[in-house]
Amino acid sequence: MRDLITLLSSDYPIALFAGMLVNFQIALIALVVGLVLGIPSVLLLVAGRGGRRVVRPVIGLMRAAPTFVVMFFLLNIIPRQFELFGLSLSLTPEWIVALSLVPYAVSYVADNGTAAIMGLRNGSRAEALLFLPNLVRAFIVLGMSSSAGVAIGVNEGVAVVLREADKYTHIGDQMLVFAVGVVAFGAVFQVGFAGVRVMMRMLSTPNAAAR
Repeated sequence: MRDLITLLSSDYPIALFAGMLVNFQIALIALVVGLVLGIPSVLLLVAGRGGRRVVRPVIGLMRAAPTFVVMFFLLNIIPRQFELFGLSLSLTPEWIVALSLVPYAVSYVADNGTAAIMGLRNGSRAEALLFLPNLVRAFIVLGMSSSAGVAIGVNEGVAVVLREADKYTHIGDQMLVFAVGVVAFGAVFQVGFAGVRVMMRMLSTPNAAAR
C-alpha cells in the first residue's frame, strides 16, 4: 500500500493544483459572463413592472436549468469551430463547461443584484454591499460545479484525482488518492466560505450599516 508521504512527493499534488486552477478559471469565466448578462437583467427588474414581467420568467428558467443538461446541449449544438465578425474561433471544452454555468451565474447576479439595489433604495448601504461577499460565494459554488467538466474530458481537479486513482488496484491506495483530493478541494473552499462569513459579519455591523 502506498503511504501518504510517497504520494505527496509524487507528481500528483502538482497535477492536482494545476487541475484545480482549471476549475477556478472556468468559475471566473462563468462569473464574468454572468455579470455581463446579469447586470442588465437587474436594471430591468428594478425599472418597473414591464421589465419584471419580461425578465422574471427568463431568470426563473435559468435558475432551474441543470448544469449537465446545458453542458451536453451546448456540446452537441454549438460547433467547435465557428466564425464571429470574421474571426475564426474555437470553443474548447473548458468554455463549454463555463457557458453551461452561466445560467446559474446570471440568475444569482440578478437575485442578489436586485436585493442590493432595493437595499440602497431603503437606505441600507450595508445591505447593498453584501452583494460583494455574495459574488465570492457564487465564485466558490461555480468552482465546485465546474467539476462537471470531467464528463467531457476537461482536465480539471476531479479528473486529475480519478486519473491518479486509476493507476492503482489496491482500494487503500485509491482511497488515499481520493482523500488527498477531498482535503485539497475542501481546504480551498472552506477558506473561501470563511472569508465570505468574515466579510458578511463586517458589513452587517452597526458601524457598516451607518456608513
